[in-house]
Amino acid sequence: MSVSERLPDTTPTDAVGANSLADESREVRHQKRVLLVWDAPNLDMGLGAILGGRPTAAYRPRFDALGRWLLGRTAELSGTSAVRLEPEATVFTNIASGSADVVRPWVEALRNVGFAVFAKPKIDEDSDVDADMLDHIALRARDGGLAGIMVASADGQAFREPLEDIAATGVPVQVLGFREHASWAVASETLEFVDLEDIPGVFREPLPRVSLESLPDEGAWLQPFRPLSALLIGRQGVQ
Repeated sequence: MSVSERLPDTTPTDAVGANSLADESREVRHQKRVLLVWDAPNLDMGLGAILGGRPTAAYRPRFDALGRWLLGRTAELSGTSAVRLEPEATVFTNIASGSADVVRPWVEALRNVGFAVFAKPKIDEDSDVDADMLDHIALRARDGGLAGIMVASADGQAFREPLEDIAATGVPVQVLGFREHASWAVASETLEFVDLEDIPGVFREPLPRVSLESLPDEGAWLQPFRPLSALLIGRQGVQ
């Protein structure tokens, strides 16, 4: 009997495992993300300004609809990609002292829909999540690369330049938000702006929006983005 005749016809189990791991490793290397990051503090402020107060259930964004839109966007980009695309969505938020019990159902609902949540304690006025969002975007850009990115925020000071840098590499970049508060994105030649109200199902009812370009004859109230008392936070003792 020859040596070849003595060898089994099937591949050894350990070899199958090694091949499987190699295939999985290649799949990871050939996978890119379609990333959505949501700036909850900024968008809550913008929505409150449009509504003139805290939103009721009819005016709270529906993240299940947003998730379906992200899946559709991923499928759209997959048609022009030679690698596997994976959608990923994360909401970045601050948790004020004593508000955990109030916020917990919202956080759990987001996680049940399929969104990750980055929660950071609101210690003072500087405890925002902009830097954390940018770090996450940079990490994902390095870790396999981005096939597309959507940033839901009106904060042009924090995001305009980094997003334009990403767009310059050929990655499609979309800014989600409210057109009244994101003129920097609306007017950009490299960024695509998507008004949240234009995404099907995100809001149950039309938002009561007022545009400076189309004010009613009787005038309209434009509420402040934050209370005056916010000027004193973190500045106690400053004259």
